[in-house]
Amino acid sequence: MKLWKYIKFKMLDIIIFLLSITLSFLLLNALKVDKVLIFFVIGIFTIPVIIIEIKNFLKRKKYYDEIKFNLNNLDKKYLILETLNTPDFYEGVLLNEILYEVDKSMAENVNCYAKNINDFKEYIELWIHEAKLPISTLTLLCHNHKDKITKSVIDQVKRLDNYIDEVLYYTRSNCAEEDFHLKEVALDKVISSVALKNKDDILENDIDLIVKTRNLSVYTDSKWLEFIINQIINNAIKYKRDDVKSFIKIYAIETKKTIELYVWDNGIGIAKEDLPKVFNKSFTGKNGSKKVKSTGMGLYIVNNLCKKLGHKINVYSKEENLTIVRISFGKNDYYDV
Repeated sequence: MKLWKYIKFKMLDIIIFLLSITLSFLLLNALKVDKVLIFFVIGIFTIPVIIIEIKNFLKRKKYYDEIKFNLNNLDKKYLILETLNTPDFYEGVLLNEILYEVDKSMAENVNCYAKNINDFKEYIELWIHEAKLPISTLTLLCHNHKDKITKSVIDQVKRLDNYIDEVLYYTRSNCAEEDFHLKEVALDKVISSVALKNKDDILENDIDLIVKTRNLSVYTDSKWLEFIINQIINNAIKYKRDDVKSFIKIYAIETKKTIELYVWDNGIGIAKEDLPKVFNKSFTGKNGSKKVKSTGMGLYIVNNLCKKLGHKINVYSKEENLTIVRISFGKNDYYDV
């Protein structure tokens, strides 16, 4: 709080006060009161007013400087009221009461908003689980009657199943902590489950799947990790090259502090200018329309889930050559005791 700004806003009061003093002086002088007495009387009234104003300024300065300082150092600005002491002047007390009512109203609105979001999330999850039943039936029918059902129909059912999964995991990713169950998970088991799910696509596209995970285990959530690896494998299948023998290599390396899982394919790769944006929401880049239409949500969700789980994911690629996805799992000394 600046003194000159305070004086500026009090200028009208100061002008009125100075006019009053001037008129008093002129009146007393016209009544031929001794000048010494005039200055004495004016001083009696002026000095207390100045002292009171200085005291009021210092009180307000301390309070408003505290607000500014706390506000600048708070990440969550709406918690400012919790950091303030009760002021000892009326305007400060009034401001605190206003801030309390604002905070209360905001909390009520946030709670209402959170409840609506949670209700919508529950509805979406319920709808997805209901939709999964007929999709699973269609998948089973396609598998059992391949000779009667065209490949395009089978492909569309698979795409529908993948999109439904995307919606489910995207819905959950915003509050994924509630669904996570961290435990020791064998990489072999997760990768086998993903490979089985994509078996038909791998065989149809004549892709060699090479897995070398050395019986390593990581601390994660198995279903979320399965979704993450499934998205990466799907991309490797989707963006394979037609002019070479395709392969997907999955291997793990253990270091002192981490276990690194690598998924390597020799597909069409990612353009250099697109590489920094692969985790952006809805980003499809050059490859988005090169092979099949893409939503651009897969890697965005994967990145979010890795952050929630405490894993790190990186992508390295050379266009028309290779793509390597690395997932880093931190080691927890607590579990190694």
